[in-house]
Amino acid sequence: MATNPIPITSHSGDEALLERLAAARQDLLQQVGRRIVGQTEVLDGILTAVLSGGHALLVGVPGLAKTMMVQSVADALALKFSRIQFTPDLMPSDITGTEVIEEDLTTGHRAFRFVKGPIFANIILADEINRTPPKTQAALLQAMQEHEVTAGGQTWPLEAPFFVLATQNPIEQEGTYPLPEAQLDRFMFELHVGYPTRAEEEQIVERTTGDLASAISPVLDADELIRLQHLVRRVPAPKILVETAVTLARMTRPADEQAPAAVKEFVAWGAGPRASQYLVLGAKARAAMDGRPMADLEDLDSVVLPVLRHRIVVNFNAEASGKTPDEIVRDVQRAAAKKG
Repeated sequence: MATNPIPITSHSGDEALLERLAAARQDLLQQVGRRIVGQTEVLDGILTAVLSGGHALLVGVPGLAKTMMVQSVADALALKFSRIQFTPDLMPSDITGTEVIEEDLTTGHRAFRFVKGPIFANIILADEINRTPPKTQAALLQAMQEHEVTAGGQTWPLEAPFFVLATQNPIEQEGTYPLPEAQLDRFMFELHVGYPTRAEEEQIVERTTGDLASAISPVLDADELIRLQHLVRRVPAPKILVETAVTLARMTRPADEQAPAAVKEFVAWGAGPRASQYLVLGAKARAAMDGRPMADLEDLDSVVLPVLRHRIVVNFNAEASGKTPDEIVRDVQRAAAKKG
C-alpha cells in the first residue's frame, strides 16, 4: 500500500482528472451495457477494484454472463487481455510459462529460453478458478501480490496495470477445489452475480436471439488507467473513515473485545489488516468514481460487504445454524453503527 499520498488540490490538475474518471465510468458502463443487461452494481464493483489496483472474484450460478462481463470490461479498456480456463489437468507452467530448449542451426549451440504464459497480460480472466488443484491455483499468488513471476530461477515483472478477475460457480462443487483463505485474501472483492429481473431477462433474450453483434469501443488505455489509479490513492480519507474501517475489520475477529455476539458464536477466523486497507481504498475509489474529491462513510459502507464476506471463516455452529458470512457482516455493520 502506498504511503503519504499527495492530496488532491485545485492546482495539481487532479480536479480535471476527477471529472475524467467520473465520465470514464459512465462511458465504460455504457459500452459494456451494449452486451450486458443490468448488473450495474457488479460492474461498479469490478471498476472499483480495477481503479484500486485490486483483484475481484465473481461468484454466480451458470448462465449469468460472468465471463462475458469480464470480457466486455476488457474490451472497454485498451489493455492486453488473457483468458485462462481452469481445469483439473491445468499445470502451473500452463499459467506462468515454461523453459524450452532452442538450438542455433548455425553453431549447434543449445540454450534455454523462457516462453511467457498467459499470465503476462494486463487483465487476466481466471475462469472457474476453483476447478483446478491448489498447486495450480497457487501459481497466481505471487503475481497477484508482487506483480511478478518467478520461473526457472529468474523473476519476471508483470506489466502495469495488472489485475485478476476470477469467476466461480457456487452450486456445483463436485470435482472442485475451494480456494484457500490465503488466496481468497488476495482478492479485494468477492462480487455476487444475481439473477436478472424479469424485464432485464426479456431484454437479454431479445438481444441474444437476434443476428446483430454489439461492438465495444475502448474507453481507457493503460497509461490513463495508471494515472487514474494514482489519483484514487490521492483521494483524502478522513480520520473517522480510517478508524471505522479498522473497527469493522477488527470486529470480525472473535477474540476482539468489541466483536458482536454473532461473531463470537459463529466465526472461527476474522478478517486481517488487508481488509482495512481495501475498505479505505475501495471508499476512495467510489468517491473518485462519483467525481468527489474526498471519501466519506457512505463510500465505505458501499464496499463493506464485498471486502469482508470472503475473509470470514465460519465455524460449525454457523454451518449448523445456516448463518452466512453475509449475515455476519451485516451484524458487524450494525454493531459498528451503534458503537459509532
